[in-house]
Amino acid sequence: MKIIVCIKQVPDTKGGVKFKPDGTLDRGAMLSIMNPDDKAGLEAALRIKDEYGAEVTVLSMGLPKAEDVLREALAMGADKAVLVTDRVLGGADTWATSTTIAGAIRSLDYDLIITGRQAIDGDTAQVGPQISEHLGIPVISYAQNIKIDGDSVIVERQFDDRYHVLKAKMPCLITALSELNKPRYMTPGGIFDAYEAEIKVMGRADLIDVDDSNIGLNGSPTKIAKASDKVRKGAGEKVNLDPEESVKYIIGKLTERHII
Repeated sequence: MKIIVCIKQVPDTKGGVKFKPDGTLDRGAMLSIMNPDDKAGLEAALRIKDEYGAEVTVLSMGLPKAEDVLREALAMGADKAVLVTDRVLGGADTWATSTTIAGAIRSLDYDLIITGRQAIDGDTAQVGPQISEHLGIPVISYAQNIKIDGDSVIVERQFDDRYHVLKAKMPCLITALSELNKPRYMTPGGIFDAYEAEIKVMGRADLIDVDDSNIGLNGSPTKIAKASDKVRKGAGEKVNLDPEESVKYIIGKLTERHII
């Protein structure tokens, strides 16, 4: 069984966010981590590997420094790593990103693809399902539990205060929630092996069935109109009333705003 896990290097927002003049994130100037949902997806793949036997390949699209999260994934137990990087791929929105990743995956063998539900730097939850659409395979999103049943997967899909149980034949794609599991730590031996491992690098020329009009900033149908740092909230309205008047005041404000 062959599993591809798509992981993304995202800004560590605790260290501050920086933007380029064109409104896109200045990723090279920020501290980075592995996207939490993707890390849960990787842990799910590694648990499948432990229980059923599988080859786990991690794939990331980004700057050359994205090699760091790929080596972290190798140190956790992934078998192979692929980095998709090229200047012409920069500034991609979700459509251009998913087109690029699908173009890279077409050259790889897989039974199952796992992505995170969404990345903390974009929060769109679009790339995973878009990849499945490009590849023409089923998708099950918001996975909170994954099991293998022969040539199929059985997934508990989070839905409000309950969950759906869905079954799909492989090949298929699953998007994972960070709540899916608690990712394992890297091992000392794994870290040593990870930094000795070779990472396969793919560029624009290696993408299959991808048109130039659908990649990078120029191939992105959505553009950032404005970007700014987080705006601080004001102090708000303060009133000093006795308990009974306070209740009437709060009820009045909630009614005024059509909350109740």
